Amino acid sequence: MPKFLFHGSYTASGAEGVLKEGGSARHQAATELIESAGGTLEALYWTFGHHDFIVIAEMPDQAAAAAVSLRVGASGALRVTTTPLFSAADVDEIAARTPAYRPPGS
Repeated sequence: MPKFLFHGSYTASGAEGVLKEGGSARHQAATELIESAGGTLEALYWTFGHHDFIVIAEMPDQAAAAAVSLRVGASGALRVTTTPLFSAADVDEIAARTPAYRPPGS
């Protein structure tokens, strides 16, 4: 299954929810969300700086990842960005492809 990185930041109401419920409850909620979309949560970490958290998850496809991202964003408690992740084997396969390309001005 493809892997995705979800990273985001809490709004004021989202931060209040984390303070009220704690990290373990939010980890459980994230696990349930990912599993309800057919995926598996591999890791959830809280950070500081530009993003408040990151989630790494295996998802059945891009549509499942997008549905999770949309559902979370619609809550208004978080702003989330979803990034596909590629393994070394994926990059090998990508590099072996030879699409036709002409650089500008050539």
